[in-house]
Amino acid sequence: MLVNGKWTADWQPVQAKDAKGGFVRQTSSFRHWITPDGNPGPTGEGGFKAETGRYHLYVALICPWASRTLIARRLKGLEDAISISVVEPTLTDQGWRFGDYPGSNRDPLNGATYLHEIYTKADPVISGRATVPVLWDKQRQTIVNNESADIVRMLNAGFGALANDEFDLYPEALRTEIDALNDRIYPRLNNGVYRAGFATTQEAYEEAFRDVFGMLDELEERLDGKAFLFGDRLTETDIRLFVTLVRFDATYHGLFKCNLRRIADYPNLSAHLERMLAIPGIAGTVNIDHIKRGYYSIKSLNPTGIVPVGPIVGFERLLGGSERKTA
Repeated sequence: MLVNGKWTADWQPVQAKDAKGGFVRQTSSFRHWITPDGNPGPTGEGGFKAETGRYHLYVALICPWASRTLIARRLKGLEDAISISVVEPTLTDQGWRFGDYPGSNRDPLNGATYLHEIYTKADPVISGRATVPVLWDKQRQTIVNNESADIVRMLNAGFGALANDEFDLYPEALRTEIDALNDRIYPRLNNGVYRAGFATTQEAYEEAFRDVFGMLDELEERLDGKAFLFGDRLTETDIRLFVTLVRFDATYHGLFKCNLRRIADYPNLSAHLERMLAIPGIAGTVNIDHIKRGYYSIKSLNPTGIVPVGPIVGFERLLGGSERKTA
């Protein structure tokens, strides 16, 4: 934890619990927005104008929240406009670390060893966890935003003519429906697997477990006869679902005790996962080696650090070796 800008304790995945012993996720600290003209967005201050080469994205390939932003960056054609750094998959006592593990790299901008140094560069007296993703402004030398949902939306609409318009991930006509479905999927599935994995009481675990599989069952039914969650149109909600599905059988099923069924046992969810992987660029954001090594390095869940050899996940054939490349 950073407390007043100082690293004061070993990294711990659970920083807060509710009355039942359930996992409570930290609120994001930086909420500024990039806009085409630099005017303020929905939150934060202005001055963050969309410009090629000005912004940098810090991500972890194990992290579903960070992977959302990598997918949006690919789909919107912003690879040349926004540079990236990928932290190593293994979590250390000081959190995310930059290094030379295959698929990772060093920090070329600030020369940081740990991600928490990026946070204290932006705010020398910050308190809280140093999480990914981080959207960094090279010009102002600060963090623009560290909330994945915000970052996906600003990548979708905040870069104006710098982005391609093949995909509109948050179309105006569907926004109310997208927000409503996001609000159901997030607590029950995206964060539900974490609520199960990091629960500290049987009651909290079983409540999260029921939420996870209740949501999977609901989405399996919703996708019957549909390419995507809203028909033939890919939206940000499909990305939110995909990043959880692609990690589920390899990690959440075993390590997080979400073991009632695998995604492979759901025909429609499996088809959705493979349909997403078939979209050019998305497979390159998936790294099964990073995912497994990262999750199984969490000492509170796996004290020995042993990474299982299995399971075999059927969709790996679609990755085409991209799981060992930097996104």
